[in-house]
Amino acid sequence: MTVTGVRSSVLEAIGRTPLVRLRRVVPDGAAGVLVKIEGGNPTGSYKDRMALAMIEGAERRGELLPGQRVVEYTGGSTGSSLAFVCAVKGYPLSVVSSDAFAEEKLHTMRAFGADLTVVPSDGGRITPDLFVRMEDEVRRIIERDGAFWTDQFHNADSLNGYAEMGREIVAQAADSGVTIDAFCAAVGTAGMLVGVSGALRAAGPVHVVAFEPSTSPMLTTGVGGPHRVEGTAAGIVPPLLRRDSYDEARTVDESDARRLAVRLARVEGLFAGTSSALNVTGALTLARELGAGRTVVTVAVDSGLKYLAGDLFGA
Repeated sequence: MTVTGVRSSVLEAIGRTPLVRLRRVVPDGAAGVLVKIEGGNPTGSYKDRMALAMIEGAERRGELLPGQRVVEYTGGSTGSSLAFVCAVKGYPLSVVSSDAFAEEKLHTMRAFGADLTVVPSDGGRITPDLFVRMEDEVRRIIERDGAFWTDQFHNADSLNGYAEMGREIVAQAADSGVTIDAFCAAVGTAGMLVGVSGALRAAGPVHVVAFEPSTSPMLTTGVGGPHRVEGTAAGIVPPLLRRDSYDEARTVDESDARRLAVRLARVEGLFAGTSSALNVTGALTLARELGAGRTVVTVAVDSGLKYLAGDLFGA
């Protein structure tokens, strides 16, 4: 392993995560499945890339002033990542979240020093109405404190952070002599799907598939619904999701993904949450369709350590 020396800041530990081939869950005759393991980022999430890109983009434009409060509403990982970045850079942070999301994520935000507002959910379910109420709280904080809203659903700076992930994938595949035929991932803000796919397509043709839980098929049918896949399916078509940035949208059954999360940990050693398992579930279906000799890439977006207090791993 190459050691590159001392990093000047923990922010430089973001990115450069491994790309790993799955072995035991991929059926015979299917395409190969490669997974970008994002749990190695400082907070254990790919959202570290987005948080840093949004804060530094605002700094460059002079939209975020030294010592100004930052605010965002989030299902958890964005809040944890923003709390981490703001702690390093010295910005106070207010996060609006909900009891629908993992307790570990809420605790992480507080650990980094964020002020947290928790909006009650409908029985722990993620619903379109929940995001509306969370956004209302953000607007109150902006009016009260003059806070800078990162506005992750509209912030194109996030694409820069995720494009770097795409360039890493291209380089890693090329180093191993692998041609990428398809890239697939679930959509939340859509920043990752759009940023990564843009970088992959700059290197060559790639079929891009957007996933969503089958109980909230906004992209495929125009109707949102309740689900428990954190970080996905906010009940809208995300503004960042340009129609030319993907080739098709598909639903994935949440219960299948939750079962696969356990199997991934036990037979592949891939320890990740529900949205990561949803990505792999969809990737396996796509791999069966493409067949041997092809390659599908997806993302394990965070670490399973964020889901131990819930029922995902049968605690």
